[in-house]
Amino acid sequence: MSKSVVGLAAGMALGFAAYFGGFWAFLLVLVLGAVGLVAGLLVEGDLEPGDFVRRRDDQERIRDDQRRARRDWRQ
Repeated sequence: MSKSVVGLAAGMALGFAAYFGGFWAFLLVLVLGAVGLVAGLLVEGDLEPGDFVRRRDDQERIRDDQRRARRDWRQ
């Protein structure tokens, strides 16, 4: 499924929630959609839990960047 179709579906879901449920339903659908997006990115491997915390060691950050470069190169 293309990104434009996913965006269209998300927009329609938010529109229906806003129209039929009001502002709070719109907000709930928006927040749950964001949570679902983050969960999907974690499952696919495009996002890692460590991306949400700040690292103290610059060398570790360099190693992570090198690891990501190797992973992207393999695909």
